[in-house]
Amino acid sequence: MSGHSKWATIKHAKGAADAKRGKMFSRLAKEIMLAAKSGGDPNTNPSLRNLIAKAKGINMPKDNIDRAIKKGTGELQAEVLEEITYEGYAGTVGLVVQVLTDNKNRAAAEIRNIFKKNGSELGQSGSVTRNFERKGQILLAKGSLDEDEVMMLALDAGAEDVNADEEGFEILTAPSDFVKVCEALNAAGIETTDAEVKLLPMATTPVTDINQARAVNKFIAALEDNEDVQNVYSTADFSDEVEAALEAEA
Repeated sequence: MSGHSKWATIKHAKGAADAKRGKMFSRLAKEIMLAAKSGGDPNTNPSLRNLIAKAKGINMPKDNIDRAIKKGTGELQAEVLEEITYEGYAGTVGLVVQVLTDNKNRAAAEIRNIFKKNGSELGQSGSVTRNFERKGQILLAKGSLDEDEVMMLALDAGAEDVNADEEGFEILTAPSDFVKVCEALNAAGIETTDAEVKLLPMATTPVTDINQARAVNKFIAALEDNEDVQNVYSTADFSDEVEAALEAEA
């Protein structure tokens, strides 16, 4: 996603879901298929449970969800999907593009073409991903949640860190502890705003020029519009002024 704050990124994603609901359905169906390979029962598969909750949050039809689960468990025939990661730069901003496709040659050609159209080229493997780390990120809306209670619950379940601000809580975990922390929150009746294992930048690239920000967002939007692209991660960190200007233009 583009270089917004973690909360603005979620709002951006929800807006994109409204505008491009069909593409969101397709992407989530692929993720649900992959998750269901580890078990089709959401009660014993927290990753699947989180994805189903996300799908329901954008009003994905129940039939679509059930069909994706059955494809993942092998009850229905499904195409073979391959996970591929591409990386490169939008100017000085690092980009990591995660693809899930049934045709890697088509995906490679299309992603390369998007980079070319935006004045860039694909980078070598590891050239950008080395600046990211894989973490479980769980976001909770503040509501009436008690900070000490959330912190104690999350840390006891294995979380690495809990950050609080005026909008809510960010819980970070090692990928191996993500499911355990999600289960602890679920058992306590705490609803997550967003929860997934993702790539987080270890260092960000400040973006203070509105034209640069527009170019980065245009580049990322073109990637996200591709049917094989599941996620786009960037190192961009928009300044408050740039963020406000972009929101005013939206």
